[in-house]
Amino acid sequence: MSDTSACLYIAATPIGNLEDLTLRTIRVLGECDLVVCEDTRRTLALLNHLGFKKELESCHAHTPQSKIERLAGRIAGSGSQAVFVTDGGTPGISDPGAALVRACRSLGIQVIPLPGPSALAAALSVSGAPSNNVVFAGFLPLKPGKRRKALAGVLEHHPTVVCYESPWRIRALLADIAAVCPGAHVLIAREMTKVHEEYIEWKAEGEPPEITQKGECTVVVHAMGPVDTMTQEDQNVE
Repeated sequence: MSDTSACLYIAATPIGNLEDLTLRTIRVLGECDLVVCEDTRRTLALLNHLGFKKELESCHAHTPQSKIERLAGRIAGSGSQAVFVTDGGTPGISDPGAALVRACRSLGIQVIPLPGPSALAAALSVSGAPSNNVVFAGFLPLKPGKRRKALAGVLEHHPTVVCYESPWRIRALLADIAAVCPGAHVLIAREMTKVHEEYIEWKAEGEPPEITQKGECTVVVHAMGPVDTMTQEDQNVE
């Protein structure tokens, strides 16, 4: 069991613009004993900007479960006030936050969210797409056949799908959307909250638009018609 004062805060950090950091998150980062983070270099830059010096521990997609459990045990045993942050946005959304949360909860540690920036919510809010039946698909499979199959599976039952994609694969993703759901309304949000942010609307047909190959993209797809669930031959394409 944990010391009753032990607590893990799940803190949302800016996806670009540092002014999006909440006052509450700044206060908790200043008061905490430990910062657990996805990338120590990125988080150190944020803490330096705030004028805070904190002990950092890494926890990323390749961190073994044994280390995650040791971190949770440390927080529990010492009664620490720890904060988990990722490279940007709300932890637990397409990142390793969920594993740390489960480990801490299993030891009776309080887990408290510090709400704030989220690429998922930000893109959806400006898309105009219905938000009462949304699926977050994260990063879709790399192979075209599997990617189309995944798209068809979610769009068949949910009118709005949000996913993340790199700028180098975005046009391939858009081509797959047009193949699976012709005529869908698509919003590509690139470099959100940053100096060169842009929001590109596209009706899913014909040649995908040219998109600058820089910055992660958040894509909102609103199915406007029937979904092509694909032939067996298509599904076997690698």
